[in-house]
Amino acid sequence: MLEIHRLLFQDIYDWAGKVRIVEIGKGGRPFFPTSRFNTAFAHIADLIKEYQRIDYADKSNLARKLAELLDAINYLHPFREGNGRTQREFLRLLALEKGCRLNLNPPDNVDVYNRYMAGTIDGDIQTLSALIFDLLEPLG
Repeated sequence: MLEIHRLLFQDIYDWAGKVRIVEIGKGGRPFFPTSRFNTAFAHIADLIKEYQRIDYADKSNLARKLAELLDAINYLHPFREGNGRTQREFLRLLALEKGCRLNLNPPDNVDVYNRYMAGTIDGDIQTLSALIFDLLEPLG
């Protein structure tokens, strides 16, 4: 995730690819405290291991685990800026590992955008899981 952020934003931010060292929030809701980042990254690593054990043909469980990962990463919000783009690319790469295509940012698709935002803002794993299930497609 750090490397994705670095590659995406290295020409914009000096701190691209580095976790934030300041506390931030949105809409009066704080994101995960920096003092506990090690715990959050360990949890995310566990979720990734669980995801990797899911059979590539089990679309429902793949979508659910990707939704859990998205929710955890979004709450962590490890960067000062660029979290959403980094999250979407990270999940896209995880889906590719299972031979699937996942585009959480299709151009001009208001429905996907609204569902994505509702799920991430509210921490609604059901909404995110349903969205990812609808968008997850086998390659080829």
